[in-house]
Amino acid sequence: MSAIQITKDNFQKEVIESTKPVLIDFWAAWCGPCRVLSPVVEEIASEVSDVKVGKINVDEEPELASRFRIMSIPTLLLFKDGQLAETSIGLRPKSAILEMLNQ
Repeated sequence: MSAIQITKDNFQKEVIESTKPVLIDFWAAWCGPCRVLSPVVEEIASEVSDVKVGKINVDEEPELASRFRIMSIPTLLLFKDGQLAETSIGLRPKSAILEMLNQ
């Protein structure tokens, strides 16, 4: 499965009401580190079945970026039971992201 596009319109359903943990990648097309992290996020989405993976483009969804006070990208947020459980700012190796998911 690939990462899903999260918007303000589907955030409630896809993230808050999700029965699985949700990893969200806040990114932008102009962001070099985001382009490096994106394939890693897609790999995780296809390999980890017990976590939902989503992406939020900060330029297209400024309300969500503001809501979660995203000041630097890439930023990864992990939600569990509809609540923010973990935050990771900047590039991280795949192993560190997987470790974050397994805590």
